[in-house]
Amino acid sequence: MKTDRYRLEHIAEIGEQLLGVVERNGITSESINCELETQWLITTPLYNIGEQTNCLSDELTSKHPDVPWAQVAGLRHRLVHNYEGTNWSMISEVVLVELRPFINQIHSILDAMPDSSGDTSAENEQ
Repeated sequence: MKTDRYRLEHIAEIGEQLLGVVERNGITSESINCELETQWLITTPLYNIGEQTNCLSDELTSKHPDVPWAQVAGLRHRLVHNYEGTNWSMISEVVLVELRPFINQIHSILDAMPDSSGDTSAENEQ
């Protein structure tokens, strides 16, 4: 079973990678709104972040009500199930403005979690 720590680490890693891609490629709101290649490039990481967020325990999410868990998971569902109706201006806002603060929140939660160096349950997942 994947642990909350594993999922949070995965969220942080994917988020940092996405932010790096955005920076290296000079992705802008205009490119997100208009370029299919850019839209495809950013949606897979958003799917993954949303899926990991959706699978976090209620215990963890209730301890951190200031984090927009439901919105992040909901974004994944909207992208996956209503692709034709995607509001790319909203996605642009998420990627260019809201993602960094969210990832910072994830890092803060991870920093406050007890060390689980002896926990190998996530390592045994395939």
